[in-house]
Amino acid sequence: MNNGADLTQQEYWQGLLARQKEDELIVSLEDAPIVEAADFLAQLSPTKTLGILIKLPVSMQGAIFAEFDDSYQSILYRLADKKDFAYIFSSMPSEYRADFYQRLDGKEQARLLPYLTKRVREDVIALSAYPSETAGSIMSTDFATVLEDMTVKQAIQKLKEDAPSKKMIYYIYVVDANMRMIGFVSLKDLIMADPEELVANSLHDNFIYAIVDEDQEAVAKRIEKYSLVAMPILNEEGQLLGIVSYDYAMEVIRMEQTEDMERFMGIVSNEETSDYLKASSFQHYKKRVAWIVGLFITGFLSTLVIHKHEYLIERITVLSLYLPMIAATGGNAGSQAASVVIRALSLGQITLSNWLSIIFKEAKVAILLAISLFLLAFSKVVLLSLLSSANTFDQYDVYRVAFTIGLALSLQVINSTVIGAALPLIAKYFNGDPAVAASPAITTIVDITGMIIYFYVAIAVLS
Repeated sequence: MNNGADLTQQEYWQGLLARQKEDELIVSLEDAPIVEAADFLAQLSPTKTLGILIKLPVSMQGAIFAEFDDSYQSILYRLADKKDFAYIFSSMPSEYRADFYQRLDGKEQARLLPYLTKRVREDVIALSAYPSETAGSIMSTDFATVLEDMTVKQAIQKLKEDAPSKKMIYYIYVVDANMRMIGFVSLKDLIMADPEELVANSLHDNFIYAIVDEDQEAVAKRIEKYSLVAMPILNEEGQLLGIVSYDYAMEVIRMEQTEDMERFMGIVSNEETSDYLKASSFQHYKKRVAWIVGLFITGFLSTLVIHKHEYLIERITVLSLYLPMIAATGGNAGSQAASVVIRALSLGQITLSNWLSIIFKEAKVAILLAISLFLLAFSKVVLLSLLSSANTFDQYDVYRVAFTIGLALSLQVINSTVIGAALPLIAKYFNGDPAVAASPAITTIVDITGMIIYFYVAIAVLS
């Protein structure tokens, strides 16, 4: 409880720490929400954090440690006595525990394992064996089960015995003797039922589940779609292996969205640079350099196109003034179309089987945009020619030049929009990531095609 009326909780804890009242701080942290306690401890030096953390109840240690970011967890692990850390590690939620264990190298894993109990050791090794980014790699083994032939009284007694070690008992999974899942019952179902009634009479046998090797993002989105507290994870034989909680599913979605955004911008994602401020400038450089250099080299093609038609620019100097507008508008139109398609793919609103409808819809949108931009571009060129004292049109009629620029811009918008919509679909067809085919790649491609369209329209209209 905060005794300072005008102090925030964090300031109150800082005050206790400054006055060296660590015992009072420990008591106050014990009553605080896990997230707030973790936020406070993450602001302290690693040594101080570790000293306070190991004095908290064991049940809190793992939950707080799981809230720290990956880099801070690694620092604390290196500082900690491995025997003390085993208590922290063992009390972590099992899915976070497996994730942390997988980030350790082989030597560090070997140093930690001897301090773990047989149950925890077997659990973490089993969960860590599943391929990354699958349902198995993010599932938890903290769930409660009962047998279908138990009475309600027997089931409740089993839950009382399991409760200290099982964090997810809002829903209880009903299995047979071979751990094959039959259905589930809620805690409310058991409380309201007759104690001598069989659990099978309260069973919900219509349930949503995932297979252990399914993609983690697909599983997380299904949990979000159906607002599930948790989703059971089964193997091919229907045996219950674990669950994925709603909280962890939302974390997976957040991480996947971050990855998609970075790929969309041509940034190579990795765990070392997941925290912007803690990653070094060189790490950020490594994330970006490959795409930037690759696109720079590809950009030479635009230069070649311009160089090939240099004579046209020399004869009609006004064309050079509108090159940036053609390129920028095409890039914007393509990126916009790609963003819409990628979002629809990620939300499951469209599939590859809809490709023709998608391209047709985007083409119709592009034509409407092209008409609007043609009128604006034509008016802009004519208006600026009237306001300008320089003779940039040479012997060519201003209206023909304005028509040329407007037509080229319109064709570029249609071309860019269709390319922007098609590239994510093509990437998806070849089992690639649609986001990788997005912004930087599209901008470069439509720059090149835009230059070709611009000069060939100019040749055709002004020849």
